[in-house]
Amino acid sequence: MPKRPYDIPPMTSLISFEAAARHVSFKAAAKELNVTPAAVSHQIKSLEHELRCTLFHRFHRGVELSESGAYLLVALQRGFEGINEAIGQLRAQHGRTSVTIRSTTAVSSLWLTPRLAQFWKSHPHISVAQIVSDQDISPTDCDLSIHYGHMNRDSGLCRALFHDQIMALGSPRFAAQHRVETAADMENVPLIYLEAADSGWTDWQEWLRALGHTAKLKAAHRVNNYVIALQAAQDDMGAVLGWEGLTDELVRSGKLVKLIPETVSSPLDFYVVLHNQASDRARVLFDWLSETDGQTVQ
Repeated sequence: MPKRPYDIPPMTSLISFEAAARHVSFKAAAKELNVTPAAVSHQIKSLEHELRCTLFHRFHRGVELSESGAYLLVALQRGFEGINEAIGQLRAQHGRTSVTIRSTTAVSSLWLTPRLAQFWKSHPHISVAQIVSDQDISPTDCDLSIHYGHMNRDSGLCRALFHDQIMALGSPRFAAQHRVETAADMENVPLIYLEAADSGWTDWQEWLRALGHTAKLKAAHRVNNYVIALQAAQDDMGAVLGWEGLTDELVRSGKLVKLIPETVSSPLDFYVVLHNQASDRARVLFDWLSETDGQTVQ
């Protein structure tokens, strides 16, 4: 007979004990479990015999938890709470009719949404709902989430989406007006700064430092949203740093152009995380988003 992976007493006795310990009453536990007080007492005596310790002190008018009983109660409640949370997530997922994916405004508008249009053409039976938020917090309300960071530090099942090159971009009119040719020329032109706390986005000083250049730079505009920064650049307001995977379409369409040929490799990855409660439908989207060049990290 194969050995059980967990060396624990029967669940019936553990459930009976937890109810009796929580109520500090065999009678109340019996009412909750819809059994007789004698059945609860029998289960607990069986548990005490197996564990070789006293879990309750019995008195004429009731019972009281022993030190061993109190220790076991805390451990059981911790375990039952974890089981309850997992079951709640599964029930919530079962009632969900679509796959939910969380991403930032920039990733949603510049990268994800166009790809979802293609996904629906090949998987019309899978509905996808987006949750767009610029706060990169640990999500509990979605099946998948897209992040910009160190993929190997994430505890979930992750796959890389793209590892970018960062370049200096401007509108065609801006490029014609300022005639930027080298990294050193960037100190003479207005720059658009993205101020997004704890986002990991590379700024102009870091970008130029990676190219071996330091200078006092002009700050034309400061914004806290990357989509707004790109729009400002298209409106000739300044140069902006462009992550290749996010700005590829803007460059291809001619709305933005590279100001100098040099680029800097992004220090962080764009990657997607599949969360534990995700459904089979979510796994299909997870695989589809990363099937081109994704690499699994556990």
